[in-house]
Amino acid sequence: MPSSPFIKSVRVAKGFNVADHQIVEQIQPGDLVITADIPLAAEVITRGAHALDPRGELYSEDNVRERLAIRNLMQELRSTGDILGGPAPFNQSDRQRFANHLDRLLTRRVD
Repeated sequence: MPSSPFIKSVRVAKGFNVADHQIVEQIQPGDLVITADIPLAAEVITRGAHALDPRGELYSEDNVRERLAIRNLMQELRSTGDILGGPAPFNQSDRQRFANHLDRLLTRRVD
């Protein structure tokens, strides 16, 4: 990891959601978490921070609960074998959407 005053590395013990719990404990309002984990994104939003999906979706109070409900439904359908597979492949549109949201968040934070 490159040296930066804006980035720090923290090691956590092995275990289910241990890293997520550590992130939630340390998050401050206005912080940014980049995650595809929707339950983590919901916790981040609840604590007044920003959550951005690597595909460029900026989670908000308005959309994160809906995404969580859809995620739970899809997980249930996959477990019963009704739906197979996962998300569509990452593409240039995802990359551009991510870059645009990240740029806006960083610019807003610097101002």
